[in-house]
Amino acid sequence: MERIQVVVCAGTGCTIGNSGELIEKFKEEIKHAGLENEISVKKTGCLGLCGVGPNVAVYPDNIIYKTVSVDDIKEIVTEHFLKGRPVQRKMLNDVKDGKVLDINHSSFYAKQKRIALNNCGVIDPENIEEYIAKDGYQALAKVLTSMSKQEVIDEVLASGLRGRGGGGFPAGKKWQFAHDQQEKQKYVICNADEGDPGAFMDRSILEGNPHSVIEAMAIAAYAIGANYGYIYIRAEYPIAVQRLEVAIDQAREHGLLGDDIFGSGFDFDLEIRLGAGAFVCGEETALIRSIEGHRGMPQPKPPFPAVSGVWGKPTIINNVETYANIAQIILKGSAWFASIGTPASTGTKVFALGGKIKNTGLVEVPMGTTLREVIYDIGGGCPNGKEFKAVQTGGPSGGCLTKEHLDTPIGFDELLSLGSMMGSGGMIVLDEDNCMVDVARFYLDFIVDESCGKCTPCRIGTKRLYELLESITKGEGTQETIDELLNLSQVIKDTSLCGLGQTAPNPVLSTLRLFADEYQAHIEDKKCPAGVCKELLSYIIDPELCRKCGLCAKQCPVGAISGELGKTAFVIDQEKCIKCGQCVKACHFKAIERR
Repeated sequence: MERIQVVVCAGTGCTIGNSGELIEKFKEEIKHAGLENEISVKKTGCLGLCGVGPNVAVYPDNIIYKTVSVDDIKEIVTEHFLKGRPVQRKMLNDVKDGKVLDINHSSFYAKQKRIALNNCGVIDPENIEEYIAKDGYQALAKVLTSMSKQEVIDEVLASGLRGRGGGGFPAGKKWQFAHDQQEKQKYVICNADEGDPGAFMDRSILEGNPHSVIEAMAIAAYAIGANYGYIYIRAEYPIAVQRLEVAIDQAREHGLLGDDIFGSGFDFDLEIRLGAGAFVCGEETALIRSIEGHRGMPQPKPPFPAVSGVWGKPTIINNVETYANIAQIILKGSAWFASIGTPASTGTKVFALGGKIKNTGLVEVPMGTTLREVIYDIGGGCPNGKEFKAVQTGGPSGGCLTKEHLDTPIGFDELLSLGSMMGSGGMIVLDEDNCMVDVARFYLDFIVDESCGKCTPCRIGTKRLYELLESITKGEGTQETIDELLNLSQVIKDTSLCGLGQTAPNPVLSTLRLFADEYQAHIEDKKCPAGVCKELLSYIIDPELCRKCGLCAKQCPVGAISGELGKTAFVIDQEKCIKCGQCVKACHFKAIERR
């Protein structure tokens, strides 16, 4: 009989949900049931459905339990492991005709394909033996013992792998540029400075499978002729940092980092550099400056890092997800990888699916999958019967797409052609209750805070864009405000130094293009159709529906509601009202209307 493995998610979200205590409780209950020789318990990385964590997987049954608490564990051990009856009320698995279906056939997982997330949710990220048992470091052994540097680069080129950090530049071309430089000292860098709001793809890979990145960096170093590397990661990712530290130490102990790896004469080592959470340090030249000990500010290009990078030496920079594909490309071949996705966007893409969506979490789908499939088939659509309105892709640098674009295949060029972008993989779903002017204002607020201030268009221009948007949300905008938004956005795009500034106007431009009616409603009617912008809201009590109970007045924090219990309908003083909405929640008779 195959040994049962209980695998508890120990990613950031599930760790906050007390997954560490779950592991100990499972061990206790399994021992109490006399099954300690038949069942093992371990931690793993993200299983995907973060919105219903902590999650627990049971292999080889391929069953995943959701929102597991300590109180559920005795029942799972007794019913599932002793009696062979999975606890259906806690399962993510679908059930058909009374039969529990394999989790891979469930609506959330059926259309996914894990390449970058391979091993996440399967192995213990702090156990190098488990990674090796899943073909770990076989790709590194292959390139060091049987492939030339150029053959490695040619394989990456043939795969069509494009950078997953946002720009989509072919990874093989970047490696080729660095390889062709004649300098003796070269470097490889992993950009793990994941700064987009709502993005957690890179963090989850490092928490669940850190060795995949270490192995890929060693392969890249061999290909370009480097012997040292840096993993630049934000200090706000303590679990990822800790698991990277463990993985690096283990790799050194096993001779997979350091001198003469696999007896090939190839030397490579790396170190972790912690960032302080500056969004601009996701830009490669700013990241390099930060590694060198300077303030993280972008530098003019050219020269590009492949020619003159860290310490002025040839350097390649790829993000976590890009590296996470490398070992499998080497082992399975470029043709295998290129057969997945589309001709121009090969392989898969990991997305952090969030916002107004039923199934919040981490998904990896083949390029060419449509937005409709991700949002509805995998994500389950908007909750509470709300209507889908838009999806923001690419974070602050991206743009919005609407229901008219739902059948667009996901690819670098396809999203760019629609005025958005792939970005690092954040995908925020918006529903009918979102105000698109407020969404643009939110992203500009973030960009203003994160601008390094080096160039005038970004430092001053984005601040002015934010002020214009804020004036519209307050009902102070005019048609001239729209004209200024458009003109200023174009100037910022054309004259900013780095990608942060050049893409900063994208949320403004895409919402103006796709939701011009909402902007006009704010300007002409002084109304927010979604009821989000407080300065444009008013709460009115319908005297015909008011039951004169006074519940609304009791909940008003500023005493803006008055009336006589049982005698007169209550009214709201608009001058005092702070638009908090507590009165609406308090009224059981739907007598209060938000206008």
